[in-house]
Amino acid sequence: MALDFGSKAIGVALSDELQLTARPLTTLRRDKLKFAAVLERLAALVIEHEVGTLVIGLPLNMDGTRGPAASRVESFIAELKQHVAIPIQTIDERLTSHAAEQMLRARGANPCERRAQSDEYAAVLILQDYLAAQSFPAGLQH
Repeated sequence: MALDFGSKAIGVALSDELQLTARPLTTLRRDKLKFAAVLERLAALVIEHEVGTLVIGLPLNMDGTRGPAASRVESFIAELKQHVAIPIQTIDERLTSHAAEQMLRARGANPCERRAQSDEYAAVLILQDYLAAQSFPAGLQH
């Protein structure tokens, strides 16, 4: 399972059992749920979908350095580790939100649909990047 952590929402995506594909699952709106409820809901999703690894996008700056957004994700991960007992990995998520927006535009989604779904589609891209990295050893990636 992958998460796109944002200040207003957390996009969630799942892979299939063979870890070949990724699909959007849901978006948790942080304005509707208290932070503790978000953590509980994520823990429930991990159990419900029998997740083995949780992948979270780490929003690095364009030059690859860590900034305030990455620090917020790292704080979130520290809190989440108290609620889930599975490995949590991070992966560079630069430009995934933009790519998700473009993907939804290409599918003909209207602005309202794009706002509602962009976080979970960003999570799909994060998960696809992670799965691709697992398929190819470090020296063999193109």
